[in-house]
Amino acid sequence: MKTIDKLHNPISFIKEQIASSLLQTKTSKQEKIHPFWVMVQKETADHIRSWRFIILLTLIVLTCFGALYTSIGSLQEALSNTKDPNHAFAFLKLLTATDGTLPPYHVFIGFLGPLLGISLGFDAINSEMNNGSLVRIMAQPVHRDYLINAKFTAALITISMLFFSLSLLFVGCGILVTGLTPSPEEFLRILAFTVLSILYVSFWLNLSILFSVKFRQAATSALTSIAVWLFFTVFYQFAVNIIARALIPANGVDPMKMLGYKKLIMGLMHIVPSQLFNDATTTLLVPSVRSLGPLSYSQMYGAIPSALPLKESLLIVWPQLTGLIAATVLCFAITYYLFMRREIRA
Repeated sequence: MKTIDKLHNPISFIKEQIASSLLQTKTSKQEKIHPFWVMVQKETADHIRSWRFIILLTLIVLTCFGALYTSIGSLQEALSNTKDPNHAFAFLKLLTATDGTLPPYHVFIGFLGPLLGISLGFDAINSEMNNGSLVRIMAQPVHRDYLINAKFTAALITISMLFFSLSLLFVGCGILVTGLTPSPEEFLRILAFTVLSILYVSFWLNLSILFSVKFRQAATSALTSIAVWLFFTVFYQFAVNIIARALIPANGVDPMKMLGYKKLIMGLMHIVPSQLFNDATTTLLVPSVRSLGPLSYSQMYGAIPSALPLKESLLIVWPQLTGLIAATVLCFAITYYLFMRREIRA
């Protein structure tokens, strides 16, 4: 009788078929979503909605616009110097020029970027353990490494969206205010600087997640991460200067020995992630930089001051990029090892 009623009322029958097909399509789409990406979506939404991310985002945006304002004020003076080998790269001066009141844009990124990475990762694991949610997550039919991978992937997606949006916003405001348009090479250099910034912040993100796995209290992991950041940013330079004064004598010394001392000091400084970031940033945003270490007279003799192409600049900063990638991968590998071997109980 129900089949006969449906045949007599075809409209209701068609509606039921459409509704059932839509329900099956929605169910099939939900089944195709991998559990790992469900965890990534949840973690990304938590990062974007958190107050600490909003506060740091506001701080970074305000300081970057302040740096843009000071660079615009000193742009005319920088462009008037026709002897500058970077004179053709006028748009890049928005990221490097300053009148002395505020540091340039890349300096703010190098200072506030680690704080952003630390804030996104210092309580990634220990907060889940303290509130008991980690046990409930691990009780689900998902692999354990999904959680630690989702934590890093979600934070990396958030950082990438932030820096790419900020760079494009910076470029757009620079075009509207100054009327200058970046050349293709300048735009590629800005994109390379953005990728470098994401990689630099990712190192501090992995370091903070490592301390989050190591320590049970979020306050302890946060203070340890900030202490490491302050040591490498401030105190490590003091230690290197003390070593330099002890090695280099005050009286005259052989130039070859002096060059060896300087190479040793540069090698010690290249352990610091912030120094690697500063060297790579300077080379990418200032195309006339030809070397990041002490040069001999034979290397400098006959060199014409001019800007290098982007490919040559990337070759110069390749050791710095490799160092940052290696440090990031090492931190993530240690974090992965400690988390997979950690005992999780209710």
